[in-house]
Amino acid sequence: MAYRWKNDLTRADATPRALFASRRQVLAGLAASGFATPALALGRSDANTLEQIRSYNNYYEFGFQKEEPAKHAGALVTDDWRVEVGGLVDNPGSYTLEDLIGGLTVEERIYRLRCVEAWSMVIPWSGVELADVLGRIGVQDGARYVAFETVLQPAAMWNANARGMDFPYVEGLRLDEAMHPLTLLATGIYGEPLANQNGAPIRLVVPWKYGFKSIKSIVRITLTAEQPITTWTRIDANEYGFYANVNPQVDHPRWSQATERPVGVGLFGGRRDTLMFNGYDEVAPLYAGMDLRVDY
Repeated sequence: MAYRWKNDLTRADATPRALFASRRQVLAGLAASGFATPALALGRSDANTLEQIRSYNNYYEFGFQKEEPAKHAGALVTDDWRVEVGGLVDNPGSYTLEDLIGGLTVEERIYRLRCVEAWSMVIPWSGVELADVLGRIGVQDGARYVAFETVLQPAAMWNANARGMDFPYVEGLRLDEAMHPLTLLATGIYGEPLANQNGAPIRLVVPWKYGFKSIKSIVRITLTAEQPITTWTRIDANEYGFYANVNPQVDHPRWSQATERPVGVGLFGGRRDTLMFNGYDEVAPLYAGMDLRVDY
């Protein structure tokens, strides 16, 4: 279960270690009270089926059509996976998944997923909070952003030389976004290991942002003082901003974001209104004072 998180702990003068400790205190109190937001009060009965989740994907290294990743991602090699950790961290190095997340609390988080293409799903992820991993590797003073990089296996990723794309795929978060308790490093869906097309063996999940921020098949995590140049902002910053918060009031240049199409509702299921921050309005304090029409 994910709990509401209300505080002002993301102020600019807070250190990463102070953020981490304070977050623990907040979550402990909220867990004791059982206080959860309606947007997060989702059960498995609300979720899309495993077949839908595994068959309708964006993973462009394996093709541009929704059905192509499921057909081709089986060639991805995930044995002996390692994640390179570097930048402004106390414990840089090459980590196995056991080194990186072993012993941390694994939780199920049933989150809404909203794609920038204006479709949505509900997915029961399992994984660990990114903040726990950052606490393990040790965030140094001066770090303000976290950059992520997807694996590049040209022999398996037949579409990795696609025109207009520059792989490996890169994404990033501001440090306070990364430390937020809703931000997850997922390793499973419905209690089963991630399928390759869903980002095996480990991926990011940031439920209040458009899906392209939730980078798949992570092989590199870098803490940095500077905002990373991400794949989609490099391709077209006017269409895909760094923050990419779900916002019904800011349209994509080529389509409206005011409504969305839930996957699996059928031909006559209709559309529904898009929720600000995808319904996770407890993250709003992260953006206090920002113009989210400019910082989209």
